Amino acid sequence: MSVVGGYLGAGKTTLVNHLLRNARGLRLAILVNDFGAIPIDADLIEAQADDLISIAGGCICCSFGSDLMGALMKLAQRDPAPAHVLIETSGVALPGIVARSAALLPSFSIDGVVVLADAETVRARAADRYMGDTITRQLEDADLVILNKADLVEAGELNTLRQWLADAAPRARLIEAIRAEVPPEIMFGHGGFTTGGATGLLSGGRIRNHVEDIERNTRVGSLGYASAHYEPGRPLSVETLARALAQPACGLVRAKGVLRDTDGTLRTLHVVGARCEVTAAEGNHAAGLVCIGLAGQINHARIEAAMAMALADIL
Repeated sequence: MSVVGGYLGAGKTTLVNHLLRNARGLRLAILVNDFGAIPIDADLIEAQADDLISIAGGCICCSFGSDLMGALMKLAQRDPAPAHVLIETSGVALPGIVARSAALLPSFSIDGVVVLADAETVRARAADRYMGDTITRQLEDADLVILNKADLVEAGELNTLRQWLADAAPRARLIEAIRAEVPPEIMFGHGGFTTGGATGLLSGGRIRNHVEDIERNTRVGSLGYASAHYEPGRPLSVETLARALAQPACGLVRAKGVLRDTDGTLRTLHVVGARCEVTAAEGNHAAGLVCIGLAGQINHARIEAAMAMALADIL
């Protein structure tokens, strides 16, 4: 489950529609605080009834109003259940508080908190006497900050803005976007986007690293994101690896995979920004790890050193 925050005009609705158009078979559930004028593009809607919109491709959009917990419990009872839930908060909400509340439900876990910021206005709004506290607290909650409309500010201002956001959102990884076009893999990881091998952003030729018995393939996407697929040759300490991949030096926005742990069991690893989580893997999976970041910023040497350290922990 991901929680998306941001203020009026930042581009949350545009992001939601972009994700729905590019879900590529992943069953998504989008929870919005209030339909109002229906934030979903009309050509995506197949049917609408009460507080539920059915969307082409198996996705749904629900209005939760003030009863978020009730809406989430209804989603958990659906058959089939959604593969991922995205909660779009209102512009005055604090997404971190929403995430912590939703994580209390046993059927869900928090994948990450994403905050959209308007490159033209975020600093001014953060300084506003009425809105400023909300904006700064939203940024402090973020695991990922999407700096939207990055094409509308000059290069010098954009560089200053990056430096300002590094202080305003110290836990977050920064992503720059135009018209909120962010690959779904950045939001949700690779799960559900690959069938019978990597596709889309995650496809590419395989490269063998004989030294650490790791297989890696790398692909740069058209939007300037890169992904690398690693296949460790033997069990490793998944917790050790998760903590290492969450360090900024690896240059990752997200990492996700299923790996064999020291006791021989399969474990699922999630990293988004500085947040990391390791859980028991359900079902049958081929072991592998996908790391995603900005092109030119993924540090393969640090990632492979992290894997070597995780392998060493079992010796």
